[in-house]
Amino acid sequence: MGNNGMLCSCKECIVRNLIFEHVSVDELADYCSTKTERNYKKGEAIIHEGDPITSFLYIQKGLVKLHRHTADSAYDQIISIALPFDLISILSVFSDTRYNLSITAIEDTVVCEFDLNRIKDLVRTNGEFALDLLARISRTTDNILRRNNDINSKNLRGRIAYILLFFSNDIYKNRFFELPISRKEIAELIGMTTENVIRILSEFRKEHIIRINGKEIEIEDADKLKMICLHG
Repeated sequence: MGNNGMLCSCKECIVRNLIFEHVSVDELADYCSTKTERNYKKGEAIIHEGDPITSFLYIQKGLVKLHRHTADSAYDQIISIALPFDLISILSVFSDTRYNLSITAIEDTVVCEFDLNRIKDLVRTNGEFALDLLARISRTTDNILRRNNDINSKNLRGRIAYILLFFSNDIYKNRFFELPISRKEIAELIGMTTENVIRILSEFRKEHIIRINGKEIEIEDADKLKMICLHG
């Protein structure tokens, strides 16, 4: 799984503010002394559905997709796109012994791992830490439900507009970006066929809403795209 794990220090690490706000400096140093970093190339599997859960994971850098297999072996259901500093194992670590989803890098990604048993020990002994972790789980679940509801409430053009604005505004913060997922993966994320994704992207291009060059996207008319997203 990834390259060989490298120990890393939490001295300058964002993990301090993720879930360890109510952990003492000495405790934090102890936990971080066993934290490892793993590097994954784009397209590389981080977790396979059914793998045993042994680590507590978060993204230090990059993007990943959380997805599940369906009855159609050629089609996955993409549940969510996870961003840097998201706790990507948080939906499964306390509810099961094996992952019920897969996690795959969609950009070159760095994942940090904590030993799961040590995290569980901290939950048992530090109530403030446990409450912080519960809040993170709730926010993660709420965000996934909200995004899926927003997507499912829209027509086909509205769904494509939503995804383009998601990558432009929430991830890359730029009107010009390279799509990290394929047309097929967009379809798996928003519940459409690949053919419909290709057709609607072509419509947006002809209407001068976006420019397309392979995976490179430039949003030409952000206001119109927002209107399609809002009313689609």
